[in-house]
This record gives sequence, structure tokens and C-alpha cells, in this order.
Amino acid sequence: MAFTIFITAPKLAPAGQRILEDAGCRLLFMRDGNDAAEVAQILASEPVDAVISRTVALSGDAIRSCATLKVISKHGVGVPNIDVAAASERGIPVYVTPGANAQSVAELTLGLMLAAARKVALLDAELRAGRWTRAQDGVQLAGRRLGLVGFGQVGQRVAKVALALGMEVEAFDPGMQGASPVDGVALHAALDSLLPRADVLSLHIPLNAHTRGLFDAARLALLPRGAIVVNTARGEVIDEPALIAALRSGALFAAGLDTMAVEPLPAGSALAALPNVVLTPHVGGSTAAALEGMATGAARNVLGFLRGQSPDLSACVNPQVFSQDHQSIR
Repeated sequence: MAFTIFITAPKLAPAGQRILEDAGCRLLFMRDGNDAAEVAQILASEPVDAVISRTVALSGDAIRSCATLKVISKHGVGVPNIDVAAASERGIPVYVTPGANAQSVAELTLGLMLAAARKVALLDAELRAGRWTRAQDGVQLAGRRLGLVGFGQVGQRVAKVALALGMEVEAFDPGMQGASPVDGVALHAALDSLLPRADVLSLHIPLNAHTRGLFDAARLALLPRGAIVVNTARGEVIDEPALIAALRSGALFAAGLDTMAVEPLPAGSALAALPNVVLTPHVGGSTAAALEGMATGAARNVLGFLRGQSPDLSACVNPQVFSQDHQSIR
């Protein structure tokens, strides 16, 4: 049977597209990968069996409008753009591709950490402007303590490199108990016990009701004076005005941010005006290797479900849709 697969972007990495084409699937792409109205129009008018979701919003109304929709897979791991509750109401599983972009996100995390510590963006801009500004207040990371919030595949990769640099590494992950999966990393039982020890704080947590605004002014104030904050998770987990105030006052030395509360970053954003902030436009997983891994993972997720294979519950964010009670309600 030929399936219709809707990719909410203008293209998909070739390896993932080949998997779908070899299976005889009909593929639908968007003209504009940022247009939620186009998503709604396609789902309301096409017999879509599966959606591979990129970054544009996949609303509850759009999900409910497509009677043929059976499965959704995120091209990545964060699902704040998908109305998972609406999918669950219809018994539609929502999959993710865990680990597919972990190495690339970890590498960007380290790049932002190093750039923030050594003022790379500021000094590059000064040189390009014809000024030989030899700032001598950079931070040497060896001997400093890295605090990781979220200690999954990305955090563990960051920890290993940080240890090799000579940093001490400690972590907090509410879903992790027992011994640390990385030798030499101390685990904390509470977030607020980690923060006062983190000379560098790096965030690797999903966005949900518990984490939205988690790092408010009070929590940022728990960090040592002159700490560095790195965020390659989701911008909304930080109270952005509180972060800006801490950076302006010198309470924080610098920040390296791949994600912001509003994306794309609005013109005139205070973050862009701060000389002690390094910014990238949410590209942690935007390497050829990561895009290929996410595309192939998403393609296998939707094909596996549509072909009736046993569900991989570890990659499903709403596994309750497979329960007998839920199935009996449908």
C-alpha cells in the first residue's frame, strides 16, 4: 500500500527521502517551512497518513482536520510545536528521533561555551572594525566547574569533553537515579544544590509545563558571580528579561545561546545588543550528519507504525495511545 507522507518543510535529507521513496510513498512538501496556514491547508485537503514535523506549528485544529492521519514523527526530539494532546485524543502516536542530533548539539554547546568564555564574537567584531582590542579578561575553563541540567545523550557528550579540558563536572537530571553514567561526574538530587556550584551552566532539558521559565531571576541569582550560561535546549526555559538583567549587571560574565524565547530573534532584541552574548539561530542540529540522522529516524518511525510493526515506546512521547483503555475509548 502506498502511503502519503507530509513533511512540514520544503525538503528532507536525501537518506530519509530515499527510505520513503523506496517504500513507494507519496511525499508532500511545503513551499514555506514557516507557514502554519500552509500546514493546515494541506492537512485539510490531502489524504495524509503520516506527518514528519520540522519546526513549524502543527496545531490541534490541523491535526483534527485530517481524518486519515495515523502517526506523527518529530524530525528531532523537542515537540513544543506539536499539539500532542490533540494527537493523543485521536489515538495518534507522536514519535521523536532521540540521539540523532546529540553529537552535533553537544559540539555546538562546547563551541558556545568556549566562545563565551573567550569573548570570541566580540573580539572578532572588533578586528573586523579595524580595532586591535586585546581584552585580557577571558575565562580559562580548566579548573572551573560545569553544571549540566539534563544529563541525557547531549549532556553526557558535553561532560566527557569538559572533563578532558580539565573542568569539574556535576549534573542534575530529575529522571536519573543511582550512579552517574559518566565516570567523574557527580549527580545532584536537587537543582538548587547544583546552581551555586556551577561556574558554567549548560541546559539540556525539554520545554514543558515544568521547565518553562524554570531559570528565573531567583535561580539565576544562585549561580556564582561571573558564571557563564549556555543554552542549546529551548529559549523559553529561561526568563529572558532576568537573563538580560544579570548579563548587564555583571552578575553573569557571558552567555552562549542557540535558542531564544522568541524565534526568529526580533529586530532590536536586547540580547543582540549585549557584547557578552554569543548567539546562533537554533542550529544545534543543523549539520549534514544530524539532519540525515533525524530524517532517517523519522522516516523509519512513520513507516514502522504504518506497516504495523511493534511500537518503540522509548521513542514515543504519548505511549498511552497504545494502552487498551485508550484504544477502547477511540
